[in-house]
Amino acid sequence: MKEFIIGENQAGQRFDKYLAKLMKNANKSFFYKMLRKKNITLNGKKAAGNEMLKEGDCVKLFFSDETFEKFQGNEKTQELFQKASKPGKHSVKLEILYENEHVLLVSKPAGMLSQPADDGTPSLVEHITGYLLETGDIDCETLKTFHPSVCNRLDRNTSGIVAAGKSLMGLQKLSAMFHDRTLHKYYLCLVKGELTKEKHLKGYLYKNKKDNKVVLRSTPGDDALAIETKYRPLRTNGKVTLLETELITGRPHQIRAHLSGSGHPIIGDPKYGESTVNRFYRQKYGLKHQLLHAYRLLIPKDAQEMLHMSEGEIKAPLPDLFRTILEDEHLEEITK
Repeated sequence: MKEFIIGENQAGQRFDKYLAKLMKNANKSFFYKMLRKKNITLNGKKAAGNEMLKEGDCVKLFFSDETFEKFQGNEKTQELFQKASKPGKHSVKLEILYENEHVLLVSKPAGMLSQPADDGTPSLVEHITGYLLETGDIDCETLKTFHPSVCNRLDRNTSGIVAAGKSLMGLQKLSAMFHDRTLHKYYLCLVKGELTKEKHLKGYLYKNKKDNKVVLRSTPGDDALAIETKYRPLRTNGKVTLLETELITGRPHQIRAHLSGSGHPIIGDPKYGESTVNRFYRQKYGLKHQLLHAYRLLIPKDAQEMLHMSEGEIKAPLPDLFRTILEDEHLEEITK
């Protein structure tokens, strides 16, 4: 018999979801069969599987050790633990913008993946997991039923704010805010050409899976995703313009494709940018990625108490190369 007491990072989810994490190699039909036979109980009683778990609940599994180990699938948990805690693996010092017991807001550098890739390339998720293992906020036992994760993703070569859940409650609430668009996300980007007026762009994105690009069109279609992007010019020298861009919708490559489609591609963008312009900035500054930075996140008032914030705004400083290019381009502030 195995007994588990539900902790903070397991509470607030359905019982069957918890069982799926606890026994990764078992299917749902097995769970429900065991629940019907009372081989799995919740607080000493028969359960249906749709109960919402509370902290302190007692889960009992009336299995042999061999059966439990067979279904637990600890290989993946151990692999994640080893990758995150291996000496030298967590070599990236995270730029932490805000942290409490539930959430972690960090500034991701350009060149780092937000989430794990199939090729095993280290990602922000693994660096965050390593950081939390180092600080003692999680341990290998916690990783069996809860994995820290990011709530928003940035393209590999986009820098800036990424929000992560340290606890299940933090992960759920942050993810809901991103889903409901109550969090307002602002980016800084340097684009080709002179822009002096604010604009609200609308259109439709079509995904080209073959080359992992999106195509911007003005008319809807079966596979189209409606997108909206606002921008406000901040500084220009007549050749390039610094924009503050707000995502109204949040689609992959949205800002990059929308600005490129409007005739003002982001400097350094290898997919949607202009090759001659990119070549100039690569030769002059060594620029190898797009100058797109998620620099500001506005937190709604009703979420500030959960996040323990007195101010509802998080900012990520500009990367050094981005700042150097802005200074060297002698951009003048746009006045209305």
